[in-house]
Amino acid sequence: MIDLERAMKSERLMKALTGQSVTEFQELAPRLAEGLSKAGAKQKRQRAAGGGRKHTLKSVEYKLFFILFYLKCYPTYDLAGILFGVAGSQAYRWVQALLPVLEQVLGWQGVLPQRQLKSVTEFMAAVPGARDIWVDGTERPIQRPQQAKAQQQCYSGKQGGHTFKNLILSTESRQIVFLSYTKPGGRHDYHRFKQAGLGGVIPPEVALWADLGFVGLQNDFPQLDVLLPHKGSKLHPLTPAQKADNRLISACRIRVEHALAGVKRFRALTDTYRNKGRCLADTFILLACGLWNFHLRYA
Repeated sequence: MIDLERAMKSERLMKALTGQSVTEFQELAPRLAEGLSKAGAKQKRQRAAGGGRKHTLKSVEYKLFFILFYLKCYPTYDLAGILFGVAGSQAYRWVQALLPVLEQVLGWQGVLPQRQLKSVTEFMAAVPGARDIWVDGTERPIQRPQQAKAQQQCYSGKQGGHTFKNLILSTESRQIVFLSYTKPGGRHDYHRFKQAGLGGVIPPEVALWADLGFVGLQNDFPQLDVLLPHKGSKLHPLTPAQKADNRLISACRIRVEHALAGVKRFRALTDTYRNKGRCLADTFILLACGLWNFHLRYA
């Protein structure tokens, strides 16, 4: 069993094992206890409370540590079982039980990003008073699908492999306010932007910062205030003024890159996705975004 007491004494060790500081971990633990209590109240018990053998994860802190450790280090179930003194099948059951509770807890804290924005009103409610918004896509590697159609849909020419893709919207403070649903990585960022319906919900007074993966925004959505880098070519190289503009835009767009870097502290989003189905992949990135937004409260 991993020594939680020793890890709690070291800020560096806690961040390496869970992605959270000691303060953030201590803030989350009582919320998880409340979530587990509510989840347990909905289940039909076969024994009275306190009956049966004692849980291997002997406290709420150990349960929180386990699920954060799984997201941060992304071990196989067999390895997680060895580290926590149980079988791999039990580690799998813990993950399946704790992930939805952690998602519910982060929802109570108001740190989960929006998954759909259907109107300008919803956008302004999610980002009150915003003058700028940053959009970017992120991909994660997956195992090569066995079916030919799935291989074609998931193959990303940009990454040179099979991936899942998400879009995010972030604010100047690097908070992630919108996360699109997980999709195959074969289509480019701008296609996913239109698919998510974001062009019709961003008000004209909010500047939209994007990269060259979103070429065509100005033509399709002339009402938007879009800031895109200039695109050069062999026959039409960039002028010094255009290069200076691109450097300025890149310096401003670094905020969304920092937000994605914060989300990708968790190896469940950077290692090749081993689990089956897109649903769990979507849960992983949703929780990582929520934990990043929670982290920003204490940064």
